[in-house]
Amino acid sequence: MSTTDDARVGIDPYRGLPPINAWRDEKRAKAAAEKAKKEAGIMGRKEVSEKGTWKLEKEKTRFGLFLPLHRLWLGYMSELLGLALLASTSTAEPMMPAAAGMHAKLVKAEFHGSFITVKQSKNPCLVGLSGIVIHETENAFKVVTSKDKLKFLPKRNSIFAFAVPLYSTLPPPESATSSSATPLIESDISEASKTTVLDQPHIEFELYGNQFRFRSTERAGRKFKSKETIEL
Repeated sequence: MSTTDDARVGIDPYRGLPPINAWRDEKRAKAAAEKAKKEAGIMGRKEVSEKGTWKLEKEKTRFGLFLPLHRLWLGYMSELLGLALLASTSTAEPMMPAAAGMHAKLVKAEFHGSFITVKQSKNPCLVGLSGIVIHETENAFKVVTSKDKLKFLPKRNSIFAFAVPLYSTLPPPESATSSSATPLIESDISEASKTTVLDQPHIEFELYGNQFRFRSTERAGRKFKSKETIEL
């Protein structure tokens, strides 16, 4: 039946289609969003892939090179979770933070610089692999292992373990302002920079990859609901 025939019998051939003005507005909004991304210097996935932004050169795949990033992450966790400083007296009992309050913050936290380990996976070759996270995508973690190897760890069907420090790794406020503070010996600084969160008192958490398949930017604004899950 032609358009003319439709009009004769009272049928609108364009019924159900969005108004032309709405279509134009949507097209303009998309164009404005793309323009804003370019002005802000934000690259799309295709451009990132073409330029090889996240490709790491072999000579730069060194565990020690990313330990400073890990130290920064420990300080970030100390501030985010409001961790207490280590007591000066040895008789003081460790203060365990409230885990319930930590979960809500951790699911939205940044994991670049964290040290994670594959605890369980349907791929047995992945179990036991660990390293510092240098890149997180929607579906995987890229880590550099202690053997200076770059590994790709898919989130799907995997359970990860990661740890946060029990005590704050940030310097005490008085030491930052006091001029009479005892300076650290260079050897102490170098030794401290070689350690990870596992070399100090820490709290370990499990991360279920199937429920964590979001980019870090998406997690920050997402509302997570507590629910039971059956894994593996």
